[in-house]
Amino acid sequence: MLYSEKYTSPLGTITLLGDAQYLYGLWFDGQKHFGAHYDLAQSQTGRPAPIQQALAWLDQYFAGHNPDASKLPLKPEVTAFRKQVLQVLRTVPYGTKITYKDISDALQTMDSHPKNLARAVGGAVGHNPISIIIPCHRVVGSDGALTGYAGGLAKKIALLKLETR
Repeated sequence: MLYSEKYTSPLGTITLLGDAQYLYGLWFDGQKHFGAHYDLAQSQTGRPAPIQQALAWLDQYFAGHNPDASKLPLKPEVTAFRKQVLQVLRTVPYGTKITYKDISDALQTMDSHPKNLARAVGGAVGHNPISIIIPCHRVVGSDGALTGYAGGLAKKIALLKLETR
């Protein structure tokens, strides 16, 4: 059974989706790809352990701390390639940024991927179903420019500022 829970953050309402074992989604209300392929209307309101852990993580994060996400039971339901991209994103330290090219380069060392993956990486980053915890907001263009964020560029800027204070 899937459960959903709302979280009120300084940047707006966030919806979390999980079951008794895993967290499957975390989205700002109204963001692109909100709810991905889930029927959120069919989920039950509740706080199984993965959602409770994510809520505690969010409390710490928005309080300006660097909570450890490695112990959270995350299960993004995406393609194998997108899982690899999200794996790379999970290694990006708090308060730092990474470029799409850096992610592409990291993937090439992990596997025999073709060279220019920037577009495919961009698609994977843009469809990250577990925002903030899997830090897609830390991805910038090769020139350092802040590029799109499914939750909106203003939220991306606010998240990056939160991590540098």
